[in-house]
Amino acid sequence: MAAFEYQAVDNKGKQHKGVLEADSSRQVRQQLRDKGWMPLSVETSNDKQAKRSGFALFARGPSLSIPDLALITRQLATLIAAGLPIDEALKAVSEQSEKQSIKSMVLSIRAKVLEGHTLADALKEFPRAFPHLYRATVSAGEHAGHLDGVLNKLADYTEAQQAAHTKIKLAAMYPIILGIVALGIVIGLLTYVVPDIVEVFVRNGQELPGLTQAMLDLSHLITDYGLVIAALLALIFSAFAYALKNPKFKYRYHLFLLTAPGISGFTKSANTARYISTLAILTSSGVPLVEAMRIAAKVVENLPIQAGVQEATISVSEGGSLSKALTATGYFSPMMLHMIASGESSGELDDMLARTSAQQQASLEATIEALVKMFEPMMLLVMGGMVAMIVAAIMLPILELQNMVQ
Repeated sequence: MAAFEYQAVDNKGKQHKGVLEADSSRQVRQQLRDKGWMPLSVETSNDKQAKRSGFALFARGPSLSIPDLALITRQLATLIAAGLPIDEALKAVSEQSEKQSIKSMVLSIRAKVLEGHTLADALKEFPRAFPHLYRATVSAGEHAGHLDGVLNKLADYTEAQQAAHTKIKLAAMYPIILGIVALGIVIGLLTYVVPDIVEVFVRNGQELPGLTQAMLDLSHLITDYGLVIAALLALIFSAFAYALKNPKFKYRYHLFLLTAPGISGFTKSANTARYISTLAILTSSGVPLVEAMRIAAKVVENLPIQAGVQEATISVSEGGSLSKALTATGYFSPMMLHMIASGESSGELDDMLARTSAQQQASLEATIEALVKMFEPMMLLVMGGMVAMIVAAIMLPILELQNMVQ
């Protein structure tokens, strides 16, 4: 039995779309005719998704947002814990979904399960929706016989990632808005206010002070070449984004981030926290340590750190300890390494990795909050300083004129 997406028209001419399970497209068409609907198109979900992507031969299926993935995972965990077979749980999840793409995808996974495949193998049909980390964890849960617990951990992990991303976005929103408003105010003053006021003194033949002349020149520059400057900045940004596609340039840029003052510590903390949290969820779900390290290395975005943890994976696979292998990378904090070494010596590595992950995540969130709080007053000071310079540039000719009159 497979999932088919259909389009049909009822007796009143209203168009309907949906997903039905059947053994063949002919059976789906018959079901639609039994309802009194005229079928317009009936396609398997995989074919439909391939056409949506535009590359039928190389389609990798739809993707899932983090909230949708967390919701599906939590629903599956709850239903399986309640004693439902996997195929029935998948059917229930598809019925609860309001999004057509998700419903179609879940039913396609269910069809693979009904054919005798494991859930992890069925998820491989949609690698963009279910990453390697997710599939490996599900596979470990199936082999260990506690899939519901593993799915709950995955849901917790996914929800925690979503909460962290949301918190960062909300924290960064106010400084970004403040920066845009400040830039707009400064440009408005320079392009509209300064020229009109200073022009009065220029017509009277009064010599302008150096600061006023500099502001007037800047105003003319923005007025005459503002679009050119904006286009040039956009071109530089596009060229930089294109250059990042080159592995060598991207590696050098990531290496610069690890050495640049002010951002190197944050870069290390963000990447190591993500690596440890991924390693914790994998090992606690039953994935062997070396395989868990290999998978966790793929979620590290900084290339030098990724290369370092990949070398650590090789070291552990050859019999080395995890703490010593991570110490050799030079990217992990002493506190993290001490906690991991303690876990290895006590035989409670899984529990200690989870604690390390929680501690590192809390530290990262505190760092982000501190940076945002520092940015706000700095932006206000910069904005106030620029406005003060513009006001001073306007007031200086007035004061000089007043002194001349006196």
